[in-house]
Amino acid sequence: MAVYLARRLGQAALILLGVSFITFFLLYVLPADPVRQIAGRSATAATVESIRRQLGLDQPFLVQYWHYLTGLLQGDLGRSYLQKTEVASLIASRLPATLQLMAGGIVCELVLGLGMGIAAALLRGRATDQVLMMTSFVTVSAPQFVVSLLLLYVFAVQLGWFPIGGYGTFAHLVLPAVTLGIIGSGWYSRMMRSSMIDVLRADYIRTARAKGLSRTRVVLRHAVPNAILPVIAMIGIDIGIFMGGIVVVESVFGWPGIGQLAWQAIQRVDIPIIMGVTLVSACAIVLGNLVADLVAPLIDPRIRLR
Repeated sequence: MAVYLARRLGQAALILLGVSFITFFLLYVLPADPVRQIAGRSATAATVESIRRQLGLDQPFLVQYWHYLTGLLQGDLGRSYLQKTEVASLIASRLPATLQLMAGGIVCELVLGLGMGIAAALLRGRATDQVLMMTSFVTVSAPQFVVSLLLLYVFAVQLGWFPIGGYGTFAHLVLPAVTLGIIGSGWYSRMMRSSMIDVLRADYIRTARAKGLSRTRVVLRHAVPNAILPVIAMIGIDIGIFMGGIVVVESVFGWPGIGQLAWQAIQRVDIPIIMGVTLVSACAIVLGNLVADLVAPLIDPRIRLR
């Protein structure tokens, strides 16, 4: 286990280094000029050059990247150009909201997606199977803002069951989490259905049935634990996606997550914030996949970490 973790952490460091280099390079060649955003339209050429020199943006790309990398290795994500605040502090202030939305969205995805996938696999070829798979196709294809506005209109405006927007209570979390759950459940249901069909054909399932075990026990005890393994890998990817922020959902519901911070930074070409959010998202994806790999042997002891 120690060797495996050391190797995976080494791979993660290389991945994050590559992500930081590519992102920094893309922001370097971006036509938009962050100095103009800071100085304003009425600034003189001398003022613009002075600000550029203060921020170190007049230096060559490799020099700028090296300065950023050395600061990053010391835990410094930089300072926002416009907000004049440490990027680490800005991200940390948005992290609780992002983690809440991530947890709520994943729970809703699993409840809806796994339920639909298992039911569709057990009723394969029947009308229920076709309806569930068509539903999953619709949820996957539906734009985030459409689902968000529809839920908001029905359950917040018309019925008044939940707040229209904001953050702070469980009631505020329900609609954005359900929105993410509906959108993501289609992927989980299709993956779970396919995996369940393969598992239900296995010899050990036929043996369990031949021994007289009830259908419920065969499904819950033998089929689901083996069929759920591909879904665990998807959860690891979703962790990274949600940590990067779901901009549309956060904007519709007024959720103060990392996604809103990133979108504001992109509009203002605030490079340190963009870099910080990108690296946090990359870290979440890497760690999410690592956790998924570590959990898989606990579900299926036949899996060995190498």
